[in-house]
Amino acid sequence: MLIHPWDAPADDSEWQRWLAPHDFGQLAVNGVDGEPPFVQPAHFSYDARTGPYGEVITHLARPNPIWAAVEANPQVLLSVVDDYTFVPGPWQAPEGAPPEHGTPTSFYTAVQLRCTAHLVDDPAAKAELLNRQVAHFQPEGGTAPAVPGEAPFGRMLSGIRGLRLEVTGVRAKFKYAGHKPAEVMDRTAAGLAARNGPHDPAAAAHHARRRTSYRAP
Repeated sequence: MLIHPWDAPADDSEWQRWLAPHDFGQLAVNGVDGEPPFVQPAHFSYDARTGPYGEVITHLARPNPIWAAVEANPQVLLSVVDDYTFVPGPWQAPEGAPPEHGTPTSFYTAVQLRCTAHLVDDPAAKAELLNRQVAHFQPEGGTAPAVPGEAPFGRMLSGIRGLRLEVTGVRAKFKYAGHKPAEVMDRTAAGLAARNGPHDPAAAAHHARRRTSYRAP
């Protein structure tokens, strides 16, 4: 992922704040024996308090073909993308240039967590991991805890494997044209507000925030 200086986060707290409410992404692992990478969509829970970059927990069904790849190489990547939208070319045209000379582009936020995967197979450890995940997604409660050997979920623990993803590196990008001249940014902001598509409000908020955060060297 190419990250220009004007797209880079100001510091770790910027991407951590963005990631905190995001809990669905694509887990990519290296293919086995020359196969292409394997990509698994998954819900996850991120905890910034563990280690220098935090920890991710998730679980998948035992028959999932991902396990052979993880066991062969535990270096994996979790990719999360959101707040994306398409920006028409005329919005980005330089001041004084014909609108049709503007370059269409995309706005988006992307955070990629490089991780070392640790498999969780001990029943008690899996139950603890599952209960942490449920507490994240369902803080209001309403679901019985997983307890090995006890109903209703104890017998189901053998059908899953847990994953603890130790985050060892982060690449984050906030692509919102923060380096553009003020008149172009004003025009783009007006376009996003007028169109008001599904992701436009979030993109517009980043666009407004990033216009003051980047200073050209």
